[in-house]
Amino acid sequence: MEKDLSYGSDYKYLPVTSIRSGLGVEVRPDIYCHTIQIVNICLVGDPKTEDFVLIDTGMPKSVDEIISVVEGRFGSQSRPKAIVLTHGHFDHVGAVVDLVKEWNVPVYAHELEMPYLTGRESYPEPDPTVEGGMVAKMSPIFPIEPINLGDHVRPLPSDGSVPELLGFRWIHTPGHSPGHISLFREEDRLLIVGDAFVTVKQDSLYKVLTQDFEINGPPRYLTTDWQAAWNSVKNLQALNPTVAVVGHGMPISGEVLSNSLEKLVKEFDRIAIPDYGKYVQ
Repeated sequence: MEKDLSYGSDYKYLPVTSIRSGLGVEVRPDIYCHTIQIVNICLVGDPKTEDFVLIDTGMPKSVDEIISVVEGRFGSQSRPKAIVLTHGHFDHVGAVVDLVKEWNVPVYAHELEMPYLTGRESYPEPDPTVEGGMVAKMSPIFPIEPINLGDHVRPLPSDGSVPELLGFRWIHTPGHSPGHISLFREEDRLLIVGDAFVTVKQDSLYKVLTQDFEINGPPRYLTTDWQAAWNSVKNLQALNPTVAVVGHGMPISGEVLSNSLEKLVKEFDRIAIPDYGKYVQ
């Protein structure tokens, strides 16, 4: 019921943006990536049909922009078959409650994210002391309280399939959050990464604003298990993806992707893991 749906009391508009905010890119004929402030949403489906799925739901207070993007690509009054969340951090679930109220569609996420999506548990506090830039210092203002989707959210099937996304399978990629997932399509080896790795140094305010390309590990200020994060990147590299749609930054493909991933895996401790911070062991 709608009365059960709610955001955390700390959810609010955050005045952070980038030069790519409001812009989209068609990665494949059926894959569209759109940037909302500093984070990407992804529409998966043929725009000639109404059969599509929304991956992640952007920043708080972004519901109108997401509906506009969806209707611009799929037509007026269109709605996805489902919403799939890579994880439950505020910048990936920012509009999900409003969208569920608007569309009345199911939401799917890993079972380990359920406490954060059903009002039971807050995420660990961000770490402003972690080695990093100004965004890391700003992180205490980021929402961490759980949202409540009630019975609108469902665990992803244990067999790795993704409801309404034929040809995709989900892969557990923890580290940034306990139930973080990525999505992989074997047919063209397309990877939807979430925050398992990114292509902009997310803790640097300047690089977030300018979207300077730089493959990196998950955002430092919200990552609590660095060994798991490293293992997740290794598992994704082993898939030999041809293109990757990331949660932060531009999509990456071809030799640039393969070479960058190889370097990230080999030098994860130097590139991604901070020298200090309360979640660094």
